[in-house]
Amino acid sequence: MNAVGALVARDYRITRSYRLAFVLDLLYGVVEVAIYYFISKTFAATPSAALGGAPSYFAFATVGIIITLVVASASNGVAQRLREEQLAGTLEALTMQPVRTMELAIGLAGFPCVFAFFRAATYVFFATAFFGLEFHGSVPGLVVVLLATATAMLGLGILVAAVTVLFKRGGTFASAAIFGMGVFSGAVFPVSVLPGWLQSVARLLPTKFALNGTRHAMFGAGGWSGDALALFAFGAVTVPIAILLFHRALEEARRAGTLAQY
Repeated sequence: MNAVGALVARDYRITRSYRLAFVLDLLYGVVEVAIYYFISKTFAATPSAALGGAPSYFAFATVGIIITLVVASASNGVAQRLREEQLAGTLEALTMQPVRTMELAIGLAGFPCVFAFFRAATYVFFATAFFGLEFHGSVPGLVVVLLATATAMLGLGILVAAVTVLFKRGGTFASAAIFGMGVFSGAVFPVSVLPGWLQSVARLLPTKFALNGTRHAMFGAGGWSGDALALFAFGAVTVPIAILLFHRALEEARRAGTLAQY
C-alpha cells in the first residue's frame, strides 16, 4: 500500500498543479448536466416507469452522465496517465523500481478512480442544488454504488493501460468502449427501446448495474445492494486478469525495446 499510496499522491499533486485544467474538467460535466436539464423539458411527460424509477428524464439522464464520467475517468484517465509517463520518460524509471506490477497497475489507476468518485459527488451536488434534481434515496447507498462502480472499472482502466503500453493509443480503445457501454446500458435513453437482442447484451454490461444501482440509490426505486454486489464481483474477477495482462504487456514492451516509445 505504500507504493500505491505514493503513486496516487503523486498523481494528485500533478493534477492539482494544473488548476485551470482541473476546474475546466469539472465545469465540463456541470455544463453537460445543464444541457440535459433543458432537453428534459421536451420529455416532461415521460412516465417514471419507463425511466428506471427516475422521477423525470432529467433525473434519468443525470445518472447516465454521472456514471459515464465515472467510467471515463476510471478508464481513459489511466491511459492518459500512462501516456504522460511515456512522454515524460518516467515509465522506464518506474518499472525499474522495486515495485511489483500489481502495485504499479493499481497505483497508476488509483487516482483516476478516486477522482471519478469525487467528480460524481460534485455533479450530484450541482444537479440537486441548482437544477432541482429530486434526491430522495439513500446517501450511503449512493456512496457504496459509486465505489463499486469505480472498483468494477478499475479492471477496465488497467486493461487500457496494457493496451497503451503495447499500441501507444489506448485512449482511443477506451473512448470506443465507454461510448458503446454507455449507449447500450441506458445512459441517456431506456434500454427498453433497443432491439431484443441488444437488450440481452445490455443486461451483461457492468455499466447497466452501475446505472440501475445509482438510480435505485438516488431515487428509492428499489434495492441497490444487488447491483453493488454485482459490480464488486465484476471487479474481483477482472482486476486480477487485467493486472496479469498489464504484466505481460510490460514484458513484451521490454523485450521489443518499445517501453519508452510513445
